[in-house]
Parts: sequence; C-alpha cells; structure tokens
Amino acid sequence: MTSGLWELVLQGVWVTIQLLVLSGLLATAVAFVAGVARTHRLWIVRFLAGLYTEVFRGTSALVMIFWVFFVLPPAFGWQLVPLWAGTLALGLTYGAYGAEIVRGALGAVDPAQKEGGIALSFTPWQRMRLILLPQAVPEMIPPFSNLLIELLKGTALVSVMGMGDLAFSGNLVRLALQESAEIYTYVLLIYFVIAFLLTRVMRGLEKRLKAGVGKAPAPKAETVAAEPAGAGGGLR
Repeated sequence: MTSGLWELVLQGVWVTIQLLVLSGLLATAVAFVAGVARTHRLWIVRFLAGLYTEVFRGTSALVMIFWVFFVLPPAFGWQLVPLWAGTLALGLTYGAYGAEIVRGALGAVDPAQKEGGIALSFTPWQRMRLILLPQAVPEMIPPFSNLLIELLKGTALVSVMGMGDLAFSGNLVRLALQESAEIYTYVLLIYFVIAFLLTRVMRGLEKRLKAGVGKAPAPKAETVAAEPAGAGGGLR
C-alpha cells in the first residue's frame, strides 16, 4: 500500500480508539448505575433498572445505531454527529450487559459482610461504597475485559453511518486496490493487536485490585528447635 492509503488506515484506527474509549466510559458508568439499581431495596428502582437492561440487552446494537442516527433526529429535530451517535448507541447497549455483571458481582459478596455493615450502623450507601464495591469490583474485571473486547469488535458497526473507523477505512482501501485478502488481513491483525493490548491492561488491573483483598498475610514459618529424644541426661 502507498503511504496515503496507510495514512487512511491509521486515521481509521484513531477513530476506532476514540469510539472505544468514549463508549467504554459511557457503558461503564451506565453499568454501575443500572447494576447497583438492580440491588436497590425499592421495587420501582429495581423494575426500571431491569426494564432498561432487558430492552437494550435484547435489541441489536446495529439497529440501535440506526435508531439513534436515522430515526430519532427527525422525531426530535436534532442531529448527532456520527461519533456521538455511535458512542450513545454502543454505550447504552453494552452498558446493559455490564449491568448484569455488576449485579452478579454484588450478589456474590458474602452476606456476612453486609450484615457486618448493618451491625456497624452503616447507611446503605456506606455499605455499598466501603464494603460491597471494594470486594465486588475485582471480580468484575474478567467479565468486563471480555465485554470490552466485544465492544471493540462492535465499533465496526458504526461504518453503516459512513463513519471513518477502521472497518470503513479498510473497505475504502480495498476498493482502491481491489485486494480483499491482503487488506482484510491487515484489518484483522490491527483489531487483534488492540484487543491483545486491552487484555494485558485489564489483567494488570485485575492483579492490582485483587492484591490483598480479603486475604490475610501469610503467617511466617516458625522454626522450633526440638530436643532429640533421650538427650535429657546430664553429665556424669
């Protein structure tokens, strides 16, 4: 490929990374809000959070992008730029999956921990912030890592809006060179490299969060000098 075509691909990589970061941040925020709401003591809060989760988890991310970019603007009289439309659609869709991860991790915390917080007269927010989340968040990292990889692959859907992401740029280069195998191999390798780096970062974050959480320090091995049997006799 010429330098101009490589520049086009690199621009697509940059757009994909921007979309991944922005939609990932939105999905994380939505996941924690909805996931914590799924454990709320008020049934109406649990119902609304569950309704959001089921609706966005049960619909196609591609169709959601169409709705946000093509259907909603005429209805409300405004138009989002492709980057923000993709961020909103992907963030809300993958946030619904993340909400179930948060709810499951909070539910897996030992009930004795919650009872201890009640015994200490902690408010529900204090129990959540000081007891439940510090223990639940490390357990969320592996499934969140998988979800982030799925989100990376889902960013290719924004090409339907004509957004110049990696998939869209790769297709333009393919049309210019008429070389499908070579171009799409490059695109696959770029996605793989980004996913591999994300996995390494998430594993490092998991190790850091799990270090010492709920684990007592290993006791030091004490060496006890025992007298040999029959060694109690004195000098004659």
